[in-house]
Amino acid sequence: MEKAKVYFTRNITPENVVKMFEKLGKDLPGKVAVKVHSGEKGNQNYLRAEFMKPIIEKVNGTIVECNTAYDGARDTTEKHIKLMEEHDWTKYFNVDIMDAEGEDKVLEIPDGKVIKKNYVGKNIDNYDSMLVVSHFKGHPMGGYGGAIKQLSIGVASGKGKRYIHCTGSENGTFEDMFKVDQIKFLEAMADSASSVVKHFKENMAFVNIMCNMSVDCDCCAVAEDPCMKDIGILASLDPVAIDKACIDLVKNSNDEGKEHLLQRINSKHGTHTIDASADLGFGTKEYELIEV
Repeated sequence: MEKAKVYFTRNITPENVVKMFEKLGKDLPGKVAVKVHSGEKGNQNYLRAEFMKPIIEKVNGTIVECNTAYDGARDTTEKHIKLMEEHDWTKYFNVDIMDAEGEDKVLEIPDGKVIKKNYVGKNIDNYDSMLVVSHFKGHPMGGYGGAIKQLSIGVASGKGKRYIHCTGSENGTFEDMFKVDQIKFLEAMADSASSVVKHFKENMAFVNIMCNMSVDCDCCAVAEDPCMKDIGILASLDPVAIDKACIDLVKNSNDEGKEHLLQRINSKHGTHTIDASADLGFGTKEYELIEV
């Protein structure tokens, strides 16, 4: 597999998100789903709706999300929609909670390392393309959150999230989600991400924004404040390459705060998700970083 192109700018603005996407030269056909993180109630670090406005308008996209597998402001459709209103998503965009009602869609993963199927919101079938806009940061369970996590846990339904966390157990409980083998969990994330890439095929693009980099995810109601300075915006057609580039930019940074973030990533073996994803073949760790 040849090196993937990853475009990069250090200047974080809404306009530069559009500019980085345009560098990809990719027209996303048909109805475009834009996967974002709605931000848990109380979280201070998530990417705001107003910041996203130019890129959503650029692709004429619909914001898509799925409900969570834990108690909070997003575990039911009713509460999730209310939060989307509070966070201004519905003020600017059409919003689709893809697992709002009805049976989940099952994506088969015959070559999965840990799981052989993925439960996603059935409304995924309403879209021809997907733009994944990820806030790159740490994560309490995955080590880090980026494009691969958005594809996996992010697109999975509430049931699907629990299924991935419990590495394929149909009867896994909330408590079980925190007792599983860490490596298997990370590989289950890679498996589920692969199924979404297979579903949309080449009709995908990825943007990672390296700002507000806390060791905690946007799913945390009480998150640590960012531990290092903002780095920039990246765009690629390869979800593995873009996440690997982000990890490398953190490692190569002169910011002393990077050690705290890397400790979180390494303590959870976070980069194993990247390794497993590359092994599954839906992306490559070999990339060319093109600074704009």
